[in-house]
This record gives sequence, structure tokens and C-alpha cells, in this order.
Amino acid sequence: MTISYNKLWKMLIDRGINKKELKRISGVSSASMAKLGKGENITTDVLLKICEALKRDITDIMECKNEPQEVSE
Repeated sequence: MTISYNKLWKMLIDRGINKKELKRISGVSSASMAKLGKGENITTDVLLKICEALKRDITDIMECKNEPQEVSE
């Protein structure tokens, strides 16, 4: 299972907010923004800062995706 932040990126586009502006309004570090951009794991504290800045719930900015399971023979 992986985490996808595609909902966040779509929301930012819809609102006309770029990553630099999100960083400024949420107080999230550059390192955390880089991890988000790469789809890497970040702390829930960072996610909550983003949620507070955008006035959204955590499920509005991320989702879990199932990866296809490998079949072993």
C-alpha cells in the first residue's frame, strides 16, 4: 500500500496555489515539501499543518492506494 498526494496537488491547482505559497502559508519546511513532491512518507504533523492552512480534512489531501501484489510461483 502506498500514499498518494495527488488530491493535494489537484486542490492546489484548483485554488491557484503553488508549492512555494503552500510552504509559506502552512509553515512546512522545504525538506518536507520535497518529500511530498516525491511521494515519500512525511509526519502526520506536517500533514496536519497543511490541512489547517487549507482548512481541509486529511482525507482531502491524501489517499492510500493498493499496489498490485506480486504472484510467487
